[in-house]
Amino acid sequence: MKSLVQSPGLDFHKREVYLGWGLVFPSVFIILSLILYPIVYNIFLSFFDVSLGSSNTYIGLENHKNVVSDVFFWKALMTTIIYVVCTTLGTTLVGLIVALVMNKEFPFRGLVRSLVLFPYVAPVISVVFSWQFIFDPVNGIVMDVLVERLGILSDRVNLIGSPSSAVWVAILFSIWKNFPFTYLMILSRLQGIDQGLYEAAEVDGASGWEKFRHVTLPEIYFITGSIILLRVIWNFNKFDEVFLLTGTNVKVLSVYTYYKAFVGTMEMGQGSALALIQFILLIGFILFYVRKVLKW
Repeated sequence: MKSLVQSPGLDFHKREVYLGWGLVFPSVFIILSLILYPIVYNIFLSFFDVSLGSSNTYIGLENHKNVVSDVFFWKALMTTIIYVVCTTLGTTLVGLIVALVMNKEFPFRGLVRSLVLFPYVAPVISVVFSWQFIFDPVNGIVMDVLVERLGILSDRVNLIGSPSSAVWVAILFSIWKNFPFTYLMILSRLQGIDQGLYEAAEVDGASGWEKFRHVTLPEIYFITGSIILLRVIWNFNKFDEVFLLTGTNVKVLSVYTYYKAFVGTMEMGQGSALALIQFILLIGFILFYVRKVLKW
């Protein structure tokens, strides 16, 4: 009798489970198709000599060996590390400072908070053209200030056209373009901190720096750590901003992969091997960061 009473409930529970999976499956299938299939197919191509005019030839690990032995790969990797480290630290620090300022009371704070978001929401193509005009060697504001007004440089130079200086322009652009995201996330956490903690610190005679160090930093540690992880992932894969602003003058790994696969000799097999190596490096960093820093 007991089993007969429970069986309708069990059947209802199973139907709920099946219904849930039935509703979720189309979305899961589409997402996996858009994400998993390109990854698997890219891994597959990395083991072949890809030819558009004829069938592909299996060559094993030859593409990977050629990529690792290529001196330009190591230069691109070093450029990528410099770009990722500087942009991640820059966006985090600037976003933190702006968030601390915007957390204070001052006139027209709501308006200023909205204006700060402009670089992040502005179309990348429009702001890229603006920056190219600003750094133009003939008519740009930067050269006018550095050469004519301050006399720091003796002659006008094309900062975006030179690979050695273009990377720093790309870093400045990325910091300016993306710090509002960091600012917004940190500000939302700052507003959730219990003000009683600051009042208790004041009673104990803590200075402004001590309150920031012992109250603010521990409260924003997790959100800041998560932002750094996201920014590393995004900056490591960044292509549009770097390519639109500098062309191929700044060959980070994403731009170098595009150059290898679709420009010049169009070595798509090596381009796939490059993308696979990027994927492995990024996964390795994520696992290390999550375990050692975020301590998940």
